[in-house]
Amino acid sequence: MTDYPRFRAAAVQAAPEFLDTAATVAKACRLIEEASAGGAKLVAFPEVFVSAYPYWNWTMTPIEGGPWFEKLFRSAIEIPGPECAALCAAARTAEINVVIGVNERDPHSMGTLYNSVLFISDQGELLGVHRKLVPTWAEKLTWGGGDGSSLRVYDTSVGRLGGLACGENTNTLARFSLLAQGEQVHVANYIALPVAPPDYDMVEAIKLRAAAHSFEGKVFTVVACSAITPEIISTVAHNDAARALLERPNSAFSGIFGPDGRLISEPIVDVEGMVFADIDINKSIQPKQMHDIVGHYNRFDIFELTVNRHGNRNIHLSEGPAAQSAGNCADQAHFRANPMNDENSHH
Repeated sequence: MTDYPRFRAAAVQAAPEFLDTAATVAKACRLIEEASAGGAKLVAFPEVFVSAYPYWNWTMTPIEGGPWFEKLFRSAIEIPGPECAALCAAARTAEINVVIGVNERDPHSMGTLYNSVLFISDQGELLGVHRKLVPTWAEKLTWGGGDGSSLRVYDTSVGRLGGLACGENTNTLARFSLLAQGEQVHVANYIALPVAPPDYDMVEAIKLRAAAHSFEGKVFTVVACSAITPEIISTVAHNDAARALLERPNSAFSGIFGPDGRLISEPIVDVEGMVFADIDINKSIQPKQMHDIVGHYNRFDIFELTVNRHGNRNIHLSEGPAAQSAGNCADQAHFRANPMNDENSHH
């Protein structure tokens, strides 16, 4: 008889040690240990938790924000790298699956960053890295776009795990591509966005997106959002108008949703904290009897989704026969040009 995983999940709502990579990774490792001590087998962290969100894009001109981009670039991490190794080691020690957002530096460019999400198993293995496909609005000043190679679902001890960053959770086709790969648990990580337009309620927007994905796909959704602290505001606010924007309440929400779209954890709004919920994947079976949009409740003879899983490459190197025979140098150079986009890599 088939039985699906039952486990406890944790959602972290916390602020990074702003632009301090080492201190933020250390904080993440402490929170991983805390989640495990609370009985969790999965812990989700906010978007770009390591180690800053570019709030200046919303409050400064692009010229004013230029020096801040350099600070963010210097604090970003490369994958693989020592920061990633530390997070993997913490996951292995705590025996917990970890999903965490980072600023990823392109290893071949001094001006390109990605908004990336790491998926780490409870054995400390880096399962994959998802680069946000399309940065949202002002974020285009900071991040490049990812590609379809990272639209993947991972087999883990807590079930088939997938995730998207912030506004991607409004992208119907991206969400469907994960559901169609058998996603059972979805992580949606966000940042506190007090700088949104005045009539935009970030808390309600996050709740709506998470509930929709859970209800449509009959999956569990773990929402982890960053908090914005007085220290971050003091660092970034360059005038009274910027400070007023950054101090706006009701800008961050974290919680865990069940396959009927209802919240099954306590909510966290604005403040730092961690919430837990018990997840039973078996609870998705009966709801799917009514609406299984990746199975019987669809018409695949009418609708078809094609996902390009070939990673973008910044260079294609071709060598002549003599060079190829000398130790396959061309193949080695081609791999070095963009190793994370290789079809067999975790990307």
